[in-house]
This record gives sequence, C-alpha cells and structure tokens, in this order.
Amino acid sequence: MESNNLEIEYDLSPLCIVYKDGKVERLTGTEIVPPSAADPETGVGSKDVVIEPDTGISARLYKPKPTNPDQKLPVLVYFHGGAFLVQTAFSPTYQPFLNSLASQANVIIVSVEYRRAPEHPLPVGYDDCWAAVKWVVSHSGGNGEEEWLGDCADFGRVFLAGDSSGANIAHNMAIRVGSDGLGGGELAGLVLMHPFFWGKDPTGDETTDVGVREYLEKVWLSACPTSTGLDDPWINPVMDPKWSGMGCAKVLVVVAEGDVLKHRGWLYYEELGKSGWGGAVEIMETEGEEHVFYLEKPHCDNAKDLVKRVASFLNSD
Repeated sequence: MESNNLEIEYDLSPLCIVYKDGKVERLTGTEIVPPSAADPETGVGSKDVVIEPDTGISARLYKPKPTNPDQKLPVLVYFHGGAFLVQTAFSPTYQPFLNSLASQANVIIVSVEYRRAPEHPLPVGYDDCWAAVKWVVSHSGGNGEEEWLGDCADFGRVFLAGDSSGANIAHNMAIRVGSDGLGGGELAGLVLMHPFFWGKDPTGDETTDVGVREYLEKVWLSACPTSTGLDDPWINPVMDPKWSGMGCAKVLVVVAEGDVLKHRGWLYYEELGKSGWGGAVEIMETEGEEHVFYLEKPHCDNAKDLVKRVASFLNSD
C-alpha cells in the first residue's frame, strides 16, 4: 500500500497503523457484508438505516421472524467493539452473533455505526452513540420514520449492550441516561460482554506485564488523546462519582477465563454492588475461552451458552 512508505506515527498492530500524515491503515475488521431480508439459519431480517446524514451515523437493524404480529418487542441498542479504532456494525464478525441473539431473545437489535478514532477521537464516538440512542427512543408513541421501531418496539424495555470497547460505550451511555434521562423510553438493563475497562494500577491477579499494560494504555490514549489517563472514568468506571446514579435497574457482566480484561469485569461486578446503585448485577464467566470468542466461533457450545444466558437476562423481570 502507498502508506507503507510513509513515516509511522504509532503502530497498534494487530489493530491499525497510523502514519504521520494522518493516514490510518486498518489491519482487521475492514470487511463488510450486506443485510439480509431473512437469515437462512434464524429467519431474522436485517436492514441498514441512516440516523444522521451529516455525521454519517447509521445502524444495522435486526428483527426476528414474527410469531405474533401484535406483540411489541424489546429493543437492544448494540455497540460493536474494536478498541474504538476498527470493526463496523456491518462486519461479518457481528452478523451471525446478532442474528442468533435477535432470534433467541426475540428482540429488535439496533447495531450502531459510530465514527471511529483516531480520525474522530473520543468523545466523538460516545456522542454519536448517544445520538443513536436518542434516535431510537424518538420512535416511542409511534413516532419516527423507521417502521420496525415505530410499529414493533416496546420502549418500556430498552436495553444497551456491546462487546469490548462497545461494552465500554454501553456503560457510558447508561451513565448518561442516569444524568440526562432517556425520554420516550425506559432503560431496562445493560449487558457488558468482555468490557474494555482498565486502570493505572493492576487489580487483583491482573497482569503486571509491562508490555501488555503499555499497549493497552497506548490503545486508549490513541482513541482518546484528551483523556486524563487510565483512571479517567470513561475507561475506569470505579473512579466515576456518577456511577451510583447509572440509569438502569439491572446489569449483566460477561467475562472469559483467558481474557486479559477479565479482572476489570469482575471488579466492575464487585464494586457496582457496593456503589450505592440500587439495581441488580449478575456476572457470567466462560471457562477456557479468550476475548470475544463468541464472535470468532459463534457456533461453538460456549457461544451458544452465552447467547442463551444473555437472552434469558433480556427476558427476565
């Protein structure tokens, strides 16, 4: 590629390389797939919509095969991972997983395409995702132009979810709901799958490997160069004084045994219960698996168990 001959600003392989002239070479998550009128495996339909033409915020919507045309379905607003730097809502990485989740949980999913760092450093991505959440709930009461939401969605049961950096976004959106309100709907719960949280000092048995810690710090500061560092509440929720006011009634944290981020998920689970927040928090750990394994191996038994647990959480009172 032409950019290979340019001087490197920073190398975040295997995610991306950023050159001093501003060019970004993404090394993963660049492939996209079209939506499907009916997924052959699950019957789930999907389509793409534009949320804000000026900014390019868009989404892929998933709707399960109807069993009762009059039934209103919960809405899950989903934020993809990729360290804020790579992947998209239209990636083949997400299609099988979200088809399966929409089908098993019987929910409408809005998978948000937000602007990525480093071209659009945080908090741009956070603001884009907040705009998408507000767009979703603007359809309450039969309003809005998107019929899958206006006609089929139950806005008393809105959920937020994401994986890795997308889970980080989902958490920060729930914090914003707590401070700003949702309007037009009720945030029923939050699902954080292998969340990308970190901190300046190791917690528990978290790795002390200097190389690993420096790499994760570089990823965060590349995505959010104006951050105060690794104890910024955006990346380290336990440092957030607004945590106890998070705007939902229940949270499910999902971690994997072999994930370097696992200990932050456990810390989140343990400290949320002590924060003064009045909701219920659950945690699920998958043995023998790595970070976001269910996206890489969506048909394995552990991935199926994870989808089943998340679906149960979304449908429980």
